[in-house]
Amino acid sequence: MQGRALGLALLLGWPAAGIAATADCAQGLLQRLGWRFEVAPVSTPQVQAGPVCTRASLAQAQAAGDLQVRWPAALDDGARQALLQTLLDDPATVCAYAFQLGAATQRAAHALQDNPGFRFSALQLGWIGFGARGATAQGWQNTRSFGRGYVPHGRNSHALDAFYRGQVRAECGVGRQVAQLATQRELYGDTAFDAEFSTDELSIGTLLGLHDTDSILLGAHAGDFLADGKAVRTAAKGRQAFVGLPGFIEHVGDTATLDDLSNQAENFVVVDVGDQAAQALAAHGGLAWYDQRNAELWRLAQALPRVGRRYFERLLYERDPGLRARVDARYQPALAQMDQLLDDPFYQQFVIYVHPLGIRPIGYHIIRLLDRNPRTSFSIDLALHNLHTTLYRRWREAQLRHCAATGRPGSLTLDPN
Repeated sequence: MQGRALGLALLLGWPAAGIAATADCAQGLLQRLGWRFEVAPVSTPQVQAGPVCTRASLAQAQAAGDLQVRWPAALDDGARQALLQTLLDDPATVCAYAFQLGAATQRAAHALQDNPGFRFSALQLGWIGFGARGATAQGWQNTRSFGRGYVPHGRNSHALDAFYRGQVRAECGVGRQVAQLATQRELYGDTAFDAEFSTDELSIGTLLGLHDTDSILLGAHAGDFLADGKAVRTAAKGRQAFVGLPGFIEHVGDTATLDDLSNQAENFVVVDVGDQAAQALAAHGGLAWYDQRNAELWRLAQALPRVGRRYFERLLYERDPGLRARVDARYQPALAQMDQLLDDPFYQQFVIYVHPLGIRPIGYHIIRLLDRNPRTSFSIDLALHNLHTTLYRRWREAQLRHCAATGRPGSLTLDPN
């Protein structure tokens, strides 16, 4: 046990001054994530992890008895370090981290949503347009022609400020990338975000182009991906397992069915999932069941004659009483069926950020696309991600290195402010 723990300390870059210090750092981090440790009259450690991802908050998880460890007073340093390392890798700890990740995602999404200068328009020079000030003035430098690739120029946090407060035009795929990177910024704090990631790791551009970069999202430094397109495994874990994940809404019909190419797909990050939505996803085994509901909504929409702009958005999302009263009696049964489908908690409580539409429930987007591309239904998928694998491990190890260097166990932010 002693050798294993010392090897871990050296692997993480800690000074080999003593295993106890590394254990203190690991225990401190676990405690800040929500684990509680109790010395008890037991011969071996007893761990109660619990279904943390199903909880609405860390406080609720702790009140339910999750994240508890009872261990003997005589536990030696090697055994203690080995147990703590096991807990750092435990799925319950990843779910506890997901509360931190969710809060960071919400801060990032609100910051992007609240910037009127971050827009989406076909009238721009290049894939990403930095306006009259140009990319360099806003902290970015071009790496590919026609604005298809950029990396930060200078401090990473300053580059992200361009999307928080600057003037930038980009489509929703870039919006998703920026939301993912901004989440890491919010999770680390500016000082650590600037120090922990190279500029090449924060590449933005076309989604396909990222594969040829060092991007932490889809490139060479992304590490271990989780593939769960229809959210079968994610739905089984619970609501917090969704938070922060990237995904996309995409047309089912071929391109000949598209009337609005700018709205052929929507890229998103998940901001929040309500309890009833999570239960519905678990009961139906993920997103495939909702693709069928989307197709049924589309079929019913074909029967209703559209009148004016944003017809279905006003009729089904805003539920404009005047507009609904004018629906002919012969179409009222179809309208009632659509209302019933959209009253499913998934459509109401599965909340996503989509650039430039902001933070809204996913039902809004399915309804909106009935107006934009009425000749095809749409499907919903999660994208490849590494939030619970490589990015979690990088964040965790950054916290442990910070503790080893400063002697402050369990600091959840490397930013002194």
